[in-house]
Amino acid sequence: MADLTPTSDRPGLHVSKPSPSAPATASAVCHCGASATATGDAQVKALVDGYTANHGPAHDRR
Repeated sequence: MADLTPTSDRPGLHVSKPSPSAPATASAVCHCGASATATGDAQVKALVDGYTANHGPAHDRR
């Protein structure tokens, strides 16, 4: 399986939750240079919401 972790060369958002009892993890890298990681369901949701609102596709709306 390919490595789906975002990098500065391949910006994006990656979320993983291997099982219902495992905590979610996420990493995000934006083409503007911002990056973040999160562990835990609530923190991952906050990262996804923030990335979606302020980075990635949000840059196309400005």
